[in-house]
Amino acid sequence: MSASSLSSAMPSVFSQFYALTKPRVVQLIVFCALIGMVLAVPGLPSWPELRLMLLASLGIWLVAGAAAAFNCIVEKGIDAKMKRTAWRPTAKGELSDLQTLLFSAVLCSAGSALLYAWVNPLTMWLTFATFVGYAIIYTVILKPLTPQNIVIGGASGAMPPVLGWAAMTGEVGPEALILFLIIFLWTPPHFWALALYRVEDYRQSGLPMLPVTHGNEFTRLQILLYTLILFAACLMPFIYRMSGWLYLLAAIALSIGFCIYAWRLWRSYSDELARKTFRFSLIHLSLLFLALLVDHYL
Repeated sequence: MSASSLSSAMPSVFSQFYALTKPRVVQLIVFCALIGMVLAVPGLPSWPELRLMLLASLGIWLVAGAAAAFNCIVEKGIDAKMKRTAWRPTAKGELSDLQTLLFSAVLCSAGSALLYAWVNPLTMWLTFATFVGYAIIYTVILKPLTPQNIVIGGASGAMPPVLGWAAMTGEVGPEALILFLIIFLWTPPHFWALALYRVEDYRQSGLPMLPVTHGNEFTRLQILLYTLILFAACLMPFIYRMSGWLYLLAAIALSIGFCIYAWRLWRSYSDELARKTFRFSLIHLSLLFLALLVDHYL
């Protein structure tokens, strides 16, 4: 292979491995973990605390990326059947199972070693448990077995703030569990909104997602009920005095918005409205945690 062809191939290989880490998902994971870190530190963080946050974020990113890559191995056949995921390198056969497995193992080992040596053992073990929960318990066992896969598996996705809190304090406090509860309750309506307008993809893949097993109308009702429960959970940081009035106002406004989308979706379904509900759910969680961050420093 010539030098020019080698140089042109390298970015392509790098981009394929990078795609395995599901960058957008991992970015949200690290963002939520960072919020947990910031809220665990009273006032402005010192330089050693900032350094610890950076190391913890890197370690969590590596392990989360490893879990995403492992997920791509397990679900390559399913991914190939779905328009949303057919582009992934494993689904297209651009990367072999062995390459992907080695990549996942390297990322997980590096992230775990970093967390153990430079952060604390508790954070390492919690992060590794999250890896096992997502990559094994959710992906391999729950996802193809039950329509409640998103609900039960949501525990892994709700762990980032707990990891961030543990990184800074060496323990899991009630504040971290409140943040966990918010993400845990947010996950089902977020993913079910996506599943509604991707239902044919899921039906073709054979996965027992709720719209496939219980129908469109039942799923829409579940989305509405979960957003109402989520509304109550979003008030808990203020009730527990983790945050002040700025967060409370943001939480009320964002939660009302999410409930309105869920109500409209329940009353009159359309694929476009389901897409808008899914997109708003991302805005809801991002701005909610941003409000926690801003409120923390006021």
